[in-house]
Amino acid sequence: MSSSPSLLHTRRWWTLAVVSITQLMVALDATVINIALPRAQLDLHFSAGNRQWLITAYALAFGSLLLVGGRLSDLWGRRTALFIGLAGFAVASALGGAAHSFSTLVTARAFQGAFGAVLAPAALAALTTTFEHPKERAKAFAIYGAIGGSGAAIGLLLGGALTQWETWRWCLFINLFFAAVALVGVALFVASGRSARQARLDVLGTALGSGGLFFVVYGLGHAVTSSWSNEATWGSLVMGTVLLAFFVAWQRRSAHPLLPLRLLLNRTRGGSLVALFITSIGIFGVSLFLAYYLQNTLGYSPLRTGVAFLPLVGAIALSATLASARLLAMVGPRPLVPVGMILGMLGMILFTKLTVQPDYVGNVLPGLVVTGLGLGLILAPATASATAGIMRHDAGAASALVNTSQQIGGSVSTALLNTIAVTVTTRALHAHTTAVLPMKLWVAQSTLHGYAVAFWWAAGFFGVGSVVTFALLESGVPEFEGDLVPLL
Repeated sequence: MSSSPSLLHTRRWWTLAVVSITQLMVALDATVINIALPRAQLDLHFSAGNRQWLITAYALAFGSLLLVGGRLSDLWGRRTALFIGLAGFAVASALGGAAHSFSTLVTARAFQGAFGAVLAPAALAALTTTFEHPKERAKAFAIYGAIGGSGAAIGLLLGGALTQWETWRWCLFINLFFAAVALVGVALFVASGRSARQARLDVLGTALGSGGLFFVVYGLGHAVTSSWSNEATWGSLVMGTVLLAFFVAWQRRSAHPLLPLRLLLNRTRGGSLVALFITSIGIFGVSLFLAYYLQNTLGYSPLRTGVAFLPLVGAIALSATLASARLLAMVGPRPLVPVGMILGMLGMILFTKLTVQPDYVGNVLPGLVVTGLGLGLILAPATASATAGIMRHDAGAASALVNTSQQIGGSVSTALLNTIAVTVTTRALHAHTTAVLPMKLWVAQSTLHGYAVAFWWAAGFFGVGSVVTFALLESGVPEFEGDLVPLL
């Protein structure tokens, strides 16, 4: 069924609602399973060492296939890609929720990641090609950015509630509800968006790009469970880097490139991708360490832990919808993103002051609010700017770039910051003497010291990001003219 341009224009806000639901499902699924893992482990009787694979399988499939998923969105059309991605994600979630063995659950998580790699770029591409007026585009991306940035925190809340009140399986079954609503919305409100050009999939580029991203994500994930000096860790990272170098070289020659390199030549797009990369480091760092702090140090239940993250969600939503939606269309991304980076840095510094005393209002809440305000200023302008100036037939590839930078940023965060925290904590524990403090208190303080050093590193990333984005982002607001924005 086809719709006239005027009818699609009047339904554009419904399109935003559909892609926002899709984005929420993909974003929260990266963390909703985390709180459910202990219960799933008891139910399916797998080891603590294998537990990591339930996260790694999703990340590997999602991260390595994003560029392919973005290009398939351009070739198939947004609606078809969304249909396939949503249906596949729902089936994989049902398979995982009904799993009675560890291997089935891991397989389901891998399929979730694969279909998510089709889904995420298609959703963002649909939004990119639907909203072209600067003011409306700013509002749309403010809402989209707030939902995406809050996804990790919402996942913790939802995972805690479902695990505590029902069963861990509902952390997967819940996706059937999201997918069903989104599928109806896609059928009613999303335009096809298929490229008019007769393009083909770059097979060699697909192999090189997906292989390179796979080894990079695997190497970073392996560093979490082993070390940076482990042969598998650095070997994977080296292999991934080499394959990505060949991928870039091939994209210069390919007649139908998987990733048109012209997309990377614009300063504002480059600065936006850097911003999204660094922001993912902050989001994953906060959700990872604070979840451990609240549950292991302060003794919070899974549900209470999720509720504790609500101020972060509220601050992101407030900053993105009120500040970014109003200011982006007037001043562009350059004043907003660097200020957001500085706020993110201040939030990370506040988290370095965490103590063993259960003072949520004094120790945790200020950092959540400041960080959330900063993330809201970054996510909406950076996402909008990263996809501005894109020809319609490249919207999927550009959207895949956005998702890839966020996925790699999350992988770097989990690997690097977790390694730093564990290393510092281990050194502090070795310095313990019974004459100073009881062992239990010393362990808690050593752990917090490890978190603090990791948060200082995250603060440093945000600080560098404020300088880099101020240098790269251009002043002014891009104006949309038909199929192509003058940013190119």
